[in-house]
Amino acid sequence: MEILKSAAAGTLESSDCMVTVEPGEGISLDLSSSVMNQYGRQIKAAVLETLERLDVKNANVTVVDKGALECTLKARVECAVFRSCDASAANIPWGGAVR
Repeated sequence: MEILKSAAAGTLESSDCMVTVEPGEGISLDLSSSVMNQYGRQIKAAVLETLERLDVKNANVTVVDKGALECTLKARVECAVFRSCDASAANIPWGGAVR
């Protein structure tokens, strides 16, 4: 997927995360988390895995995590990517590429 514009998903509430996706060169990930020492590597791996599954090659991704579960983190990344590509609800491949 090609990132066309800046888009965000999520909140800064406890147990959630804010993911912002912007056009860029290659994949750039800026991660801040309240649980960075404990789960930083797993958070980074989940974000990069989700971007790879969605075939995102060029994006600047910013994640501000407030203790979100991995499923929430992946959902926020997917939502931000789909919003940045102007995908409508009818075009989202639920149950297909999104897992």
